Order: sequence, then C-alpha cells, then structure tokens
Amino acid sequence: MKTQVSALCAGLPRPFNGAEMSAIDKRPLPGPAMIRSFGIEGDMVADTVHHGGPDMAVHHYPRDHYAGWDAWLGGHDMLERPAAFGENIVAQGITESDVCIGDRFRLGSALLEISQPRKPCWKIEHHFGRKGMVARIIKQHNCGWYYRVIEEGAARPGDMLERVESGHEGWNVARVFAKLYDPAHRPDPTELVAMAALKRLSVTLRDKLASQHGS
Repeated sequence: MKTQVSALCAGLPRPFNGAEMSAIDKRPLPGPAMIRSFGIEGDMVADTVHHGGPDMAVHHYPRDHYAGWDAWLGGHDMLERPAAFGENIVAQGITESDVCIGDRFRLGSALLEISQPRKPCWKIEHHFGRKGMVARIIKQHNCGWYYRVIEEGAARPGDMLERVESGHEGWNVARVFAKLYDPAHRPDPTELVAMAALKRLSVTLRDKLASQHGS
C-alpha cells in the first residue's frame, strides 16, 4: 500500500480562544522537512498534556474525508487548503479502515509507525466555527491517526508514503477508535484484554485499557 504525499505541514502555537493557545492552524512547508522523534521540525504543540510526545509525533488525517465534510458543512473555505484538521501529512488513498496499529510506513528516509487514533476535541469545532463535528467523527470513525518515528529522516512533498511492514492484524485504526470512543461499539472484556496487549499501541492507551480490565 502506498500513496503520494501532497504536503507536509507544520504550525506554531498561537492565540486560539481567549487565553487558550493552539497549533492546529498548520501550513505546508515549502521544501524538505526533517522528521525527528518529536515530530516535524518547525511544528509544535500548545497543549503538551494531551498532544505531542513520541507516540504522537506526526499526525495524519486522510484527505479522502474532505468531500464528506464539505457536504456536511455546506462548504467551508478551510477545506480548500491543506491541513484543515491540523494534520502534518496530507495524502489521499489511505483511510482508517486500511491501516492497523503498528503498521510501518517509509516516507522519504524516515520510518513511521502508527501508534494510535486521534481523539477529537473541541478545538476542531472552534477552528471551523461549527458544532457537531466531534460527534460526527465519533459516529463515523473518521478520526485520523498518529505515528511515532522509528527512524528519523527527511521527506518532501511528492514523496511516497509506503507501507513496509504490517502491524497488529485485525486492529485497524477505525476499529480501535470505535472501541475507545464510540458508545455504540463498547469493547467486551475479551477485546479490552486484546487491545491492552497490542505492543505497538501507545503506552498511554495501553495503560488506560489495562486499568479498565483490572490487569
């Protein structure tokens, strides 16, 4: 599985909602980007409690979802540019149902590994100026995901994002997201144990799942 990356994006924290800061407003980098263990050089997070760190170094939101959002929102100018959802990687052709936790992808000279789904928060709705977006993401599981960086390297727009190793079979990003956040898909005890045992799932989520099943 592979797809071409049309843009690599980064942003710095800036005033967002009163005293609240956010780096969700990301813009395409003009040339090669260095992908480090902490993320793309030039990219930062404002809320270091809920974002960032090695397991959330690089964010990917499928461009495939933009048309559906455009129809649901009745059009929105932010959807006409890259990184409307604060993603670092802009690409089409790979969605949450296509990739599993632990899948590894080569991008330029960097090696990335899918670590967890992205949990939506109120900042998406504030960014777009529209309520109901978080609920739609939870229902449709069009969440996006994070990578950890296994090998640092450089990449540029036009490079291929290619899966070079499969991760935890049967645990695609959409399924994991649904079990974590969608009340209509609550995990049973067996699934909780299985998810907590996914070695390539982020440490934070594995610990959370382990505490839920009491191990």
